[in-house]
Amino acid sequence: MSRRKLVYEGKAKILYEGPDRGTYIQYFKDDATAFNNQKKAIIDGKGVLNNRISEFLLTQLNEMGIETHLIKRVNMREQLIKAVEIIPIEFVVRNIAAGTFSKRLGISEGTQLKRPIIEYYFKNDELGDPLVTEEHIDINNWATIDELSSATETSLRINDFLIGLFRAVGIKLVDFKLEFGRIWKDDEKRVILADEISPDTCRLWDVKDERKLDKDRFRRDLGGLMEAYQEVAKRLGIMPEGSNIKEIKSGISKNFKIKK
Repeated sequence: MSRRKLVYEGKAKILYEGPDRGTYIQYFKDDATAFNNQKKAIIDGKGVLNNRISEFLLTQLNEMGIETHLIKRVNMREQLIKAVEIIPIEFVVRNIAAGTFSKRLGISEGTQLKRPIIEYYFKNDELGDPLVTEEHIDINNWATIDELSSATETSLRINDFLIGLFRAVGIKLVDFKLEFGRIWKDDEKRVILADEISPDTCRLWDVKDERKLDKDRFRRDLGGLMEAYQEVAKRLGIMPEGSNIKEIKSGISKNFKIKK
């Protein structure tokens, strides 16, 4: 087996050169990180669940006309994706006050916001991914006004879709992070959705008791992260009932079978 060429390794994923020009293989790691990589752990099977959940959600978005970088899931841990030039901005969509938003503005966690809002964060670990304005983005040429407008509009469309999808399975979409990238074809540039959508990048609460079903279980030392991610997968119809989470080791399990 030929050794694949590493393109980039981040906190939760690794990119390798893909089989064709303009493609990458995206590998989902089991690493859990928080607070700008200050808190770290390896959680067996997390990458498997994030791969499958993200594939399911991005496929839904592709089918409704929102272009994403996803081409197909390759195996339990990998996706074939379009190679994009990542815009160095995180688009955070908030529906309910939580996390740093609550702390920064003194708004009680769980407060329903009057309308969804979008915050922009500059992707820079050394600076701690600071909150920035449209003007900061423009003067630093991180994105053009048109790119920012397009990505913001798409973020709100994705929010509308995900709110309904999660509500149907008894989950509140509190907030989530999106990333976008540039892609060229025949000298024409497009901005498309990249990265992932998973419990690593969303805040998801149970509708009935507001139990956290996302990475806050790791951030806040609540425990049960894999059980929470498994619950999200089961509610979405991805993971069959009766699967034993303890058997998920490095993406291989006798009882853990992914639905096609």
